[in-house]
Amino acid sequence: MAKTISIAIDGPAGAGKSTIARRLAAELGYHYVDTGAIYRTVAYFFDLWGVSPKDIDGIRRYIDELNVAIEYDGEGVQHMLMNGMDVTDDIRTQEISQKASLISAHAIVREMLLDMQREVAQKHNVIMDGRDIGTVVLPKATVKIFLTASAEVRARRRTDELLAKGKKADYNTVLKEIQQRDYQDTHREVAPLKMCRDSVKLDTSDMDIDQVVAAMKDIIARKVSL
Repeated sequence: MAKTISIAIDGPAGAGKSTIARRLAAELGYHYVDTGAIYRTVAYFFDLWGVSPKDIDGIRRYIDELNVAIEYDGEGVQHMLMNGMDVTDDIRTQEISQKASLISAHAIVREMLLDMQREVAQKHNVIMDGRDIGTVVLPKATVKIFLTASAEVRARRRTDELLAKGKKADYNTVLKEIQQRDYQDTHREVAPLKMCRDSVKLDTSDMDIDQVVAAMKDIIARKVSL
């Protein structure tokens, strides 16, 4: 079996990881694995059960009732299945995003999902993004990139994105949510957000999407023949 190529992209919320990773995967012909969507799916499940993301006893009580799976459509777009139901659109809210950050801090949740994520990378060439891909999920990834931008830039991008979708969004509120998410992600005991020693840091604060994609292709090309 030929060795697969894995590209790990880590970074804080709102850094554009999903957008960039999805485009890179399409251009390179790799599978894109959005791990944030996986944890959003878990958060959505417990939200439906009325279990707080901080209630570890409740999580332990119901976690065996949850089955999370990934499917790809004909265009290679990732769909999240929760107990067989496609919840891809349902999990894309700020509330679920915040709860996903809290629920992902529990070891029991991360352990449940770890094998699933690694299995995808063993079977396919992947671009996987999240908070601990290079440090925990794929520590031997072919390429590791830490994608970041200032909190203010990330808040502006997220606000513009929400407004473009016709949703209500206030910049100051989004900024506070991003700062809170950063604190949660970097201070959790289990798999906190941090940059690997062998990661390449890319600050996109002053870059547009085309520039970021080009820069990441350059980084990848140093280790992989594109």
